[in-house]
Amino acid sequence: MTAQLIPTRRSFPADDPIFALNAEANTRKAAGESVLNATVGALLDESGQLVVLDSVMELWRGLGTMEVAPYAPIAGDPAFLKALVRRHWPQLAAAGAACTTPGGSGALALSLRNFLEPGQSLLTTAPFWGPYATLAAENGMGLVTAPWPGVGEPLNAAAWDGALRHLMTRQGRVLLWLNDPCHNPTGRSLSAADRAVLLDLLRQVSALGPVTLLLDFAYLDYTREPEAVEAALRDYAAFGTEGRVLVGASLSLSKSMTLYGARCGAIAFPWCAEPALQAALTQSCRGTWSNCAKAPQSLLLRLEQDGKAQARLTAEHRHWSEVLSARAQALDAALVAEGMKPLHWQGGFFVTVATAEPEAVCVRLKAEGVFTVPLPEGLRVGICGMRAADAPRFAQALHRVLARP
Repeated sequence: MTAQLIPTRRSFPADDPIFALNAEANTRKAAGESVLNATVGALLDESGQLVVLDSVMELWRGLGTMEVAPYAPIAGDPAFLKALVRRHWPQLAAAGAACTTPGGSGALALSLRNFLEPGQSLLTTAPFWGPYATLAAENGMGLVTAPWPGVGEPLNAAAWDGALRHLMTRQGRVLLWLNDPCHNPTGRSLSAADRAVLLDLLRQVSALGPVTLLLDFAYLDYTREPEAVEAALRDYAAFGTEGRVLVGASLSLSKSMTLYGARCGAIAFPWCAEPALQAALTQSCRGTWSNCAKAPQSLLLRLEQDGKAQARLTAEHRHWSEVLSARAQALDAALVAEGMKPLHWQGGFFVTVATAEPEAVCVRLKAEGVFTVPLPEGLRVGICGMRAADAPRFAQALHRVLARP
């Protein structure tokens, strides 16, 4: 019965579009068809099995009853929040205003509830992770984009300045979700020069009204360029210390610890400890999910105290980063062999192939047994779930599809 649903809640698709594509791919594979499934958003090994980090699971199995069963504090374990923030900025002595959340998505949702009014819009990049729009819509908000730099291109400062000033003029405040470094879905990070330009634009706009920058750090542990990631973190820390823009981060254990199902993360503003901000975040937690699971918080605290486990985890991250890099290099080589442009992955689980009419191209690729996720700007390809050996098949199928009238 749908009459009980209010009219605006009656016309949603039966499943999330990405999950629906993945289900279709798995159904066809189970029926015996040869399928290349590049829709997956989790890290798979060469046999197609979910990668689970051994160092993490050993700690998980060692958790005691009282590390799992009791309620965690509404805002999360303060020691957990401090430890999670220090994984990114070891020099910090505290987490600032922070709350534990059910994954990175919970952190994003909390930012909407506290930094925008219903009817206002957040700003993010184009392309972006599709559920950003879902999160905004579920909170009665819109989404505005500014372009992510193309391969070898500088940041379009004029477009970003225009988007920032448009929002500030229209609503008197700006909330920017920035998935950098290791951008989902392009796999490319901002250069140091581009990052400096963007941060300066935020400084300028902050003179006109409040600006909040929330950094989405889902994929930092999987990168070809760990030194560049560390440099980016230093840049953001210096910017946050200035205090002109409220700088925070959406942090998650899902990818970094392969604890997708534990649904644990945090929203943290390490350079702001104002009681009013902490109270607002805590109230939002209480009014939505109440509190988060204790077990993953306990696990991170165990990790913080176990130097050998930390070293093993670092080694596992480097290994799988190298696997992802090899897959990305294989895909670039295969695309070039078919007369197409390389994608130049730097980090994360995805790359984006720019195409015209991505929905139509996606449908044609499915007829070839190749599954991708269509975006307005092209096709999201999950190298996290593709083997390097799959790259030629993908590139050849894409070339055939694009060559058709």
